[in-house]
Amino acid sequence: MPRELITVQVGQCGNQIGCRFWELALREHAAHNASGVYDDALSSFFRNIDQRQQPPLNLPVGNGMGAIQSLKARAVVVDMEEGVIQHMLKGPLSELFDSQQLLYDVSGAGNNWAHGHHGYGPQYRDALLGRLRTAAEAADSLQGFLLLHSLGGGTGSGLGTYLLGLLEEEFPEVFRFSAPVFPSEDDHVVTSPYNAALAAACLVESASCVLPVENQALAAISSRLEVATAKGTAAAGSGLGGPGAAKSSGSGKPAGGNAAAWDAMNGIAANMLLHLTSSVRFEGTLNTDLNDITMNLVPFPRMHFLLSSLAPLASPKDMAQLAQPRSVDQLFSDVFSREGQLLACDPRSHTCLATALMMRGRLSLNDAQRNIARLRPSLKMAHWNTEGFKLGLCSQPPVGLPYSLLCLSNNCCIADTFSTLMARFDKLYKRK
Repeated sequence: MPRELITVQVGQCGNQIGCRFWELALREHAAHNASGVYDDALSSFFRNIDQRQQPPLNLPVGNGMGAIQSLKARAVVVDMEEGVIQHMLKGPLSELFDSQQLLYDVSGAGNNWAHGHHGYGPQYRDALLGRLRTAAEAADSLQGFLLLHSLGGGTGSGLGTYLLGLLEEEFPEVFRFSAPVFPSEDDHVVTSPYNAALAAACLVESASCVLPVENQALAAISSRLEVATAKGTAAAGSGLGGPGAAKSSGSGKPAGGNAAAWDAMNGIAANMLLHLTSSVRFEGTLNTDLNDITMNLVPFPRMHFLLSSLAPLASPKDMAQLAQPRSVDQLFSDVFSREGQLLACDPRSHTCLATALMMRGRLSLNDAQRNIARLRPSLKMAHWNTEGFKLGLCSQPPVGLPYSLLCLSNNCCIADTFSTLMARFDKLYKRK
C-alpha cells in the first residue's frame, strides 16, 4: 500500500529548500528505479499523470510495474512574492508543478508575522484549502504533511503557521511535520525575533512534530565543508593544504556568502528530510514510520521539538569526496557531537528524553546496539526512560554512499534556543 506525503512549502526560504528537496528526491529515485516504473516508493512523493486525457488523469500504482507518463510532485507551493516561484517555473523543475498547486501574490508580507498570519491568511483561506484538499484527494493512504518554511520572515512565519492551523482544523488525524528554519542572531531581518517568537508559539499548538534547523548551525557546517573541500583540492594538487585554503566563517553566515554556500545549506536540510522519509518510501528490515516517531519521541503533546543530526555530513555535490571515509562507529559519534547538530546546541550537556537512530544502507542492528552501549554513559538520559532509543533500518542507502545515519532527539537543549530567541525578542521590544 503506498503511503503518500504532501509537502507544503511556504515563503522564499521554504521554496528554496523545497527546490533542493525535489532535485535530490528525483536523483535518489532515479538511482534506485533504473527500470523507470511507477512503484510504491515513487508514489510517496509523486503522482503519475496521463496528460493525454482532459482533465489529466491520475494513474494508480497498480502492481508497481506501470510506465511513468508524467510526474507531478505531491506539493502545495505558496509565496506572497512571485520571484522564487517564477524562477522555479523557468528551471528544470517546472514540469513537476501545475497551476493548481501554486498560490502566490506580488507584494510580499513585509517581514511582518501579523501581515502573513492575520492578513494574507484569512484573505487566501479558501484558495489554500482548495489546494490542500485537491492534493489530499489524490492520495490513497495519506501519511502526513511536511511543512517547509522559515521563522525569520513574514510569509514563512505568519502564513506558514496560519496554514499549519488550517491543516490541524481540516485534517486532524493526519500527521503534521514542520521543518522550520530558525533565524541566526545576526539575521538581516530586523523583525526576525518578533516573527520567530510568535511563530514558535503556533508551532507548539498546531504541529504534530517540529524538526527545527538553524541558519547559524547550517552556516557553520557549510563553512567547515568548504574548508574540507578546499584542503582536499589543495592536497590533491600540491600534496598539502597550504595557506590558500578557505577560512571558516564564525559569523553565522556561509563563508563568502555566495549562492553556492546557500545552496549547500539548503542541500543539508533537504538531505535530512529525505532521510527522515526514507523508511516510508523504501523497504527495510526495520522500517520507521512517521507515526513511530511521534509515538516514541513525544512524551507530551506540546514537547514535540526534535533535535536532528545527520552523518556523514556533506553537501550533495561533495558527498563522494567528503563522506566516504567515515567508519560505522564514527557515524554514531558524529550524530551526538555538537558539530553534527542542525541546531546550534550541545545535546550531551542536557537531558535527553528519547532518541531515534534511523539508519540507511549497509548498517545492522548490531552496529546500533554496540554503539548505544558505548555512548550511553556519556549521555544524560531521563531517569524514567534510560532505554529510550528507537531504531530504524532502511535498506536503500543514499546516492553515492554505502550508509548514513539520522539521529532525532527530544532533548532539553532546545530550551537554550528558545531562551536565546526570547532574549533577542526582549532586547528589541525594549527599544520600541
